[in-house]
Amino acid sequence: MRPTPPRPAASRWVIASSNAGKLREFRELLGGDGRIKFVTQGQLGVGDAEETGLSFVENALLKARHAAAATGLPALGDDSGLCVDALDGAPGLYSARYAGGHGDARANIAKLLTALAGVPETQRNAHFIAVIVLLRHAEDPQPLIAQGIWRGRILDAPRGDGGFGYDPVFRPDGHACSAAELDPALKNRISHRGLALNALQRQLPHL
Repeated sequence: MRPTPPRPAASRWVIASSNAGKLREFRELLGGDGRIKFVTQGQLGVGDAEETGLSFVENALLKARHAAAATGLPALGDDSGLCVDALDGAPGLYSARYAGGHGDARANIAKLLTALAGVPETQRNAHFIAVIVLLRHAEDPQPLIAQGIWRGRILDAPRGDGGFGYDPVFRPDGHACSAAELDPALKNRISHRGLALNALQRQLPHL
């Protein structure tokens, strides 16, 4: 009987974030077979990159390159936001700090609803976008780039206690409830980040 060959050692990748939720998402979709081990840059003592890009792709690249350079590991960076048609794409790149403070969801939602006051439902189209970038090393000239778009409309008032960010005022196309009222497993599958992760997963065999 021939001996079973040893299993290759797992490759370690760094996520350009300190967010435990993102770590869980990447592990669940991309690390299921054990060949990739994920760690956040925060766990390695790396701080956040300065987001000076003028597009979601540029910011995702900046984050991934910063993490790869600081750790010497392959790095995954992502950037996402909410774009509202009636506001010419705002809040867009500034979604997390739309009202001034970073991550103040309640203030961001209040500013968004004020900006859309009087806009009829048929003109409140919006979409979430997520871009994920994989760099094999800090100077990788050919990054893998995946994108997910989740379309819907902005409600006139928050609904639901789940999710985060703008979820309480975003009603996805094909659903009668807000993103904050969706079952979390369903939301993770159909959301912009879920779609982007799936798109990235399909590219990995070509590495």
